[in-house]
Amino acid sequence: MPLSPNVLDDLPYTVEPMSVADIDEVMLIDRQAFSTPWSHNAYHYEIERNDAAHYMVLRPRSLDAARRIETGWERVRRWLGAPANHDHAPILGYGGLWLMYDEAHISTIAMRPDWRGRGLGELLLVGLLLKSMALNAQVVTLEVRVGNTRAQQLYRKYEFEIVGRRRKYYTDNGEDALLMTTPSLHDEGYQEHLVELGESLRERLLGEGQPAEQRA
Repeated sequence: MPLSPNVLDDLPYTVEPMSVADIDEVMLIDRQAFSTPWSHNAYHYEIERNDAAHYMVLRPRSLDAARRIETGWERVRRWLGAPANHDHAPILGYGGLWLMYDEAHISTIAMRPDWRGRGLGELLLVGLLLKSMALNAQVVTLEVRVGNTRAQQLYRKYEFEIVGRRRKYYTDNGEDALLMTTPSLHDEGYQEHLVELGESLRERLLGEGQPAEQRA
């Protein structure tokens, strides 16, 4: 039985397509996560004009929960001059991929710093894997910094394997990148593994995914 998008249905978070209206908020996370953040025009191009690009954002599903966590974040947004968005819950993280023939290549994935370590980066990864399957990709690939062992551990958990090394790939410090790839997304054994991981993540997020002040 393949991993189903329904595994995300009753979670307190949702992973949904990024829109142009999300760009300003995504850029705030981008600036905190990366030393060379993308421009507004780059995101706009990816969303509106690049048919191969598919970007997702992660939000709290409940607007009540969103109000409880947004106060400090809104102060940062106002300080940085970003307009407040009262129509949607705040974005906690985002990710994107490019579909190239039968390969889905994860181009970026990032979380708000205050929401890291709660399993939500993993939830974004699952969302991108589900999107890749929906696009009929055969495998998923990505690059990761040699020194980012935490991210590598997560990717290995989802059976990404190192298949190459890109020398001096990152322009900010000349660090090498490891090229990692999944087994075939349609392999029965891999599908069973994804189902197990998805159920385990679901249980964690239902019980422990929110900050302590939100849990009773």
